[in-house]
Amino acid sequence: MRFDLTDLRLFLLVAERGSITHGAELAGLALASASARIKGMEESLGAPLLERRRRGVVPTAAGQALLHHARAVQNQIEAMAGDLGAYATGLRARVRLMANTAATSALLRDMLPAFLVAHPGIDIDLDERPSHEIAEAVASGAADLGIAATWAGLSHLEQKPFFIDRLMVIAARDWPDLEGNTANLGDLLGEAFVGLSAGHPLQEHITRQAARLGGHLHFRIRVPGLDNVCRLVAQGAGIAIVPESAARRSARSLRSLRLTDDWATRQLNLCARRFDELTPQAKLLAAALV
Repeated sequence: MRFDLTDLRLFLLVAERGSITHGAELAGLALASASARIKGMEESLGAPLLERRRRGVVPTAAGQALLHHARAVQNQIEAMAGDLGAYATGLRARVRLMANTAATSALLRDMLPAFLVAHPGIDIDLDERPSHEIAEAVASGAADLGIAATWAGLSHLEQKPFFIDRLMVIAARDWPDLEGNTANLGDLLGEAFVGLSAGHPLQEHITRQAARLGGHLHFRIRVPGLDNVCRLVAQGAGIAIVPESAARRSARSLRSLRLTDDWATRQLNLCARRFDELTPQAKLLAAALV
């Protein structure tokens, strides 16, 4: 069953006017073309949509159902036209931003809320991705701006420093067998972990590093969001590896140890194909981020 937008608009006009002739006129179609379209809709559905009477037509039960959906589609089209019209007239603009987990956490804490308040005409599509996917998306034009670790290969993009991200090991204050102020992943492979949800970019990155050491992480539970991870760790459910910013937010209830592996300290940069070729709105966001 295939109905296009012209079919739906025609049927809506015919049903509301009670006449194929009047509906065709309002739709800008010849009567023969309109009649053929309605006949094709009925044949595609396998049921009559209109009941022909002496003074015009009325929808059948199937026609009433189609009328309900046609009105909903029409309303959505009008809403879409209104939204897009605001962009076309320059009243609104949308910037596509991708960031890794640590950067997203920092952005949502204060930078993006302040920017959105200061610029009510600019919307932001924020997408959390692994650094290598961010680099590819910015290079291909799928994102206007990206914040990614320099190890992901950003040399083909223009870059500006964002911040240095350090990964930390967090544990409940009475968690056994963790001593000192530092740790490395190899010594933690036998521990019980609280992890981020399956497929989460940061967690997959850490899991790959464990595999390179010939081990794997035992997750007692995986949950969405760094705040949930920290909460469970504080209650003794396991240990976790999180960005330093997340560890600091929960410093009162957790022990933190710096992860000494080379990959655990990452320079994060804001990147674009060319900053001077960004839209005015994306330039404003880039300036706010650096």
